[in-house]
Order: sequence, then C-alpha cells, then structure tokens
Amino acid sequence: MTDTPAICVYCGSRDGTDPAYAAEAEALGRGLAERGWQLVYGAGDVGLMGRVARAAQAAGGETMGVIPTHLLDLEVGKRDLTRFVVTETMHERKKVMFMNAHAVVVLPGGAGSLDEFFEVLTWRQLGLHDKPILLVNVGGFWDPLIALIDRVIDEGFAAGSLAGFVQAVPDAEAALSRLGDLLEARTSATE
Repeated sequence: MTDTPAICVYCGSRDGTDPAYAAEAEALGRGLAERGWQLVYGAGDVGLMGRVARAAQAAGGETMGVIPTHLLDLEVGKRDLTRFVVTETMHERKKVMFMNAHAVVVLPGGAGSLDEFFEVLTWRQLGLHDKPILLVNVGGFWDPLIALIDRVIDEGFAAGSLAGFVQAVPDAEAALSRLGDLLEARTSATE
C-alpha cells in the first residue's frame, strides 16, 4: 500500500431506484480524485460501481479495481483503470481491496455490499484492523442497518463499542470531509 490515501468503496452493481444514489456515487468518485486519493473498488463498470469509477477517472484520479474471474462479464470488468486486478475468488477480491485501502466507504448496495461491510466490521470488532468505516446514508438508506447494529448491541450479542466502529454520514461530501479529518489525525499520530 502506498502513502497516498486509498479509499475502498463498496457499492451496488445496480443504480437503485433513487437517482440520489447515482449522484452521490459520482460525487464520491469525483471528490476522491480532487483530493488526490486513490479509489479502490470492485472493478465493475455497471451500477454505482461504474459511476464512482468513471467520475474518479474523469476528474483525473487514480483507480484500482479488483474483480474475480467469474464476474468479468456480469459486472463488465472496467479494464481502463490505473490498476486492474483479476482474482480467482470473491474472498481474494475482498482481501486485495481491503489490504490496499486506508479506509472503507459504503454507498447504497445489495447483498454483496452488505457482505463486504460486515466482513470489515467483524475484522474491526476482532481487533484485526483500525481502519475507518463510513456508511454514506443517502436518504436514510442505511437507517435499518444502523438500527440492526443497535439491536445486536441492545440484545447482548455485541459490546457497545461495535457501534463506534461505524460512522454514518448523510452524503458524499460529508464522507469526504470526515475521511479528511480521520486521515489527517492518523498522519499526525504517526509523526
């Protein structure tokens, strides 16, 4: 992993029903590039994945995409990225994405995005990393997930610290601002 901040973005391979999802994906991609941060994502050229990557590229950003062989056609592997990595399995894909990022941002998405989110959240809970995890809660999309995490804690299945491992922000601009603060704090702490 380089010293240049790299942000792993998990998001849908579809656009979803609300046009705000696409707008926020594009704003996030553009914002990452404008700050000189690298986008790390699932290498698809469809749905929100394609939108975040195309916006980052259009703004001159560095992009790293990671895709398993079996999804090259389904997710239309975006081969014009700065780095395009093909893995054998989904497990390898998730590992490569996570290991090449300083933070994780989760836009709206489906089962795959939830799988990725819960894996990094579990790793954080187990003390395997301390990377920031942000949910971009466009139009309250993640409200049920946040409520579920609170319920898991309330029902005694996790310590209260679990909720502190995830930060919800309303939009891409708030995510970028929060990431800037978090990355700056980490840089200051290591100097």
